[in-house]
Amino acid sequence: MKFKYDMQTLQWMSLFEKITRARLKDCFMHNEKLCFLVEDGQLQRALGPQKKNLVKLESLLKRKIKIIEFKDEMLRFIVNVFAPLKIIDMKEDEGIVTITGPDQKTKGLMIGARAQNLRNYEKIVQRYYPELKEIKII
Repeated sequence: MKFKYDMQTLQWMSLFEKITRARLKDCFMHNEKLCFLVEDGQLQRALGPQKKNLVKLESLLKRKIKIIEFKDEMLRFIVNVFAPLKIIDMKEDEGIVTITGPDQKTKGLMIGARAQNLRNYEKIVQRYYPELKEIKII
């Protein structure tokens, strides 16, 4: 899958790889956060000991950062996209994924004001899994 990046994004990606030594798959903005998508198995390396790399990157780039680990299976990837929010159960039926959250507060954070968070999470997942039609929270 090929994406077009501007110079700013390429600089962020280069800095990320230099600091973390983790293999990067993608980089994009999401809700004012800079998101880095690392290859499967690279999350711990990207975060560093005691999340040292994450703190260093946020300080250098002067913005909040989210690091997501890619998974070859859509449902496992969705769990990583929603992290650190906990998912109790998840079912997929013809492109519609239904997620059960542990409590009302967590469900509210997943959905966001006017379902904004939920739609943004859908866009992230659809970048790699275009067969996803919708994510529902129950």
